Formats: sequence, structure tokens, C-alpha cells
Amino acid sequence: MKSKCLVTGGSGFVGSRLIQILLSHGWQVRALARSEDSLRIVRAQGAEPVRGSLEDPSSLAAAVQGCDMVIHVAAHFKLWGDPAEFERANVQGTNNLLQAAASASVKRFVQLGAAAVVMGDREPMLRVSEALPRQERAWAPYSASKARSEALVLSANRPGAFETVVVRPPMIWGPGMPTLDHMIETVNAGQFRWVGGGSQSMSTAHVDNVCHALELALEKGRGGEVYFVSDGTDSTLKEVISGLLQTRGIEPPRASAPLPVAWVMATMMEWIWRTFSRPGEPPMTRQMLRLIGESFTVDIGKAQRELGYRPVITREQGLTAMQA
Repeated sequence: MKSKCLVTGGSGFVGSRLIQILLSHGWQVRALARSEDSLRIVRAQGAEPVRGSLEDPSSLAAAVQGCDMVIHVAAHFKLWGDPAEFERANVQGTNNLLQAAASASVKRFVQLGAAAVVMGDREPMLRVSEALPRQERAWAPYSASKARSEALVLSANRPGAFETVVVRPPMIWGPGMPTLDHMIETVNAGQFRWVGGGSQSMSTAHVDNVCHALELALEKGRGGEVYFVSDGTDSTLKEVISGLLQTRGIEPPRASAPLPVAWVMATMMEWIWRTFSRPGEPPMTRQMLRLIGESFTVDIGKAQRELGYRPVITREQGLTAMQA
């Protein structure tokens, strides 16, 4: 039996799969849950559930007691919203968890980061490495808050005492991915457009590959380091999204819009939603366009060298499993 690991976000898309994989590899897993539904989900996955919230330091202190490791998966991921909410969940919540873990003598803290933290203004970015600086843009509250969160994690590293590691995947996909439902709703509403024709290159990371990388980071990651991970082969936006839609029997649409035009439209939509306090999210945001509008691929060489990372599932295998 391996060490006990606390997982946050265990009832979500990545976290629930991570619990399954860790348990199958002999880890003892405790999972933080902030609601009765979350408690039920993590218990069904086989983890030891503990009630708590990233916004409640006292509950976090109890959650980390007796744990040697922490994998912080929980995050507020939306393409639109109040910046204060992103700050509270992704930055202050992470800080609360770091303090609780350090005080409880946790040995290693691994955060699920985001490749988007290096994205700034619109430009193609190919085979990006960990040497690039983090970026923050006011119109991208998710990636900006993840950048600040990552900075907190890395600055908390204490060699030999409390070691912190960040794993940065690009778009995470696989069975049960919430964003696929949103894509289908957009297609069915006739609002879907291929930004720039969909020919831009992109890296992706299947959920099983992400979980594999997180486990490797627990065992082999160097404290204070970040690692890009992906499926190992890159595709185009159109290939990726079309493949996902087709697993649900949805044929991808043909309409497209140039990125500069879409950017102006997104800016206007954001202004309307903000000015008139419209409910829900705009159909298009600048943050969404920055994530998919330009070519963006990552270099996983560092993870290969230092973690021994190799993807455990291919794109073809993953798509086939989603059709089953």
C-alpha cells in the first residue's frame, strides 16, 4: 500500500478518474467534497470522503491530516464570469490548501495547472516549453487566475520538506468531458463557427494521460518545477472537435469566421453581457478564442526526461472508447 493522498476536485471530470487510477495502483485516497452530491460521488469511486471547502481553512486542516501527498485538481473553470470568483476559487483557495498542507507536514503537493498560463496576446505558439513566462490578461480571468495560482504553488516549494510540482496539460478530453456537451448545444443552436477555418494546430491531453502525469509527478517530479504534458501527437482544431462530435453522432458544421472578426464580435458580446447583466455566458468570449483561435502546441520533452512520461492512451484509442 502506497502513501495516503488527498485529492481535491474528486467529483469532477479529471478528479473522479484520478481517484480510480490511484486506487488501482495501490494508493490510499482521501477526497475533499463540499456537498452531499460530491461526497456520494467520491465515495462511489472508492475514496475516503471528507467534507470541506477550499474557502474553509479549518476544514482543509482536517482534510490533510495524515496525508503524505496532495493532488490539487479543483478549479473554477469557465470561459466567462466575475474575476473575483476566479480569484477566490483558484488563487485564494489554492493558497488556503498550500498553507494547510505545509502545516500538516505533507511531503509533496502536485497541482493540475493549465497550459493556457503562457498564452498572452493573439499569436501562434508552437512547441512551447516551460521556459516561457506566465501571462495574465484581464479578458482571460480563468487563465490569469491559474497563472497566479501556479506562482503561489511554486513559491511554496521547500526542497526536502514540502515539495511542489505543477503539471500543465492543454485541452483535456475523454469520456464525460463537460465541454463536449456545451459544444453540442452550440452546434444544435446553429451558433458554432470554425474560427479561422479550424486549421490551426493544437495539442490535447486525454484524461488518462493527465492522470498518469499527475501520478508520475507525485513519485518523480522535481520540487519547484512545471511540466507540459499532452497526447504526444498534435492535430488541428477541426480534427479534434470533429472527432469528439462524431462520438455523439453529430456531424461538424461547415460555417467559419475569421479570427479578427470573431474577436470583435466576442468583445461586443462581453460588453453587452456585462453592461446589461445578462444571464449565462456569451456565445463567444475572447478567452475562448484565445484558447482555440491560434495554433498552440506544447513540447513534452521535459516531462519525458524527468518524469519518464509517455502517453498511456492514443487519440484513436480514446475516441473509440467514447463511441462504445
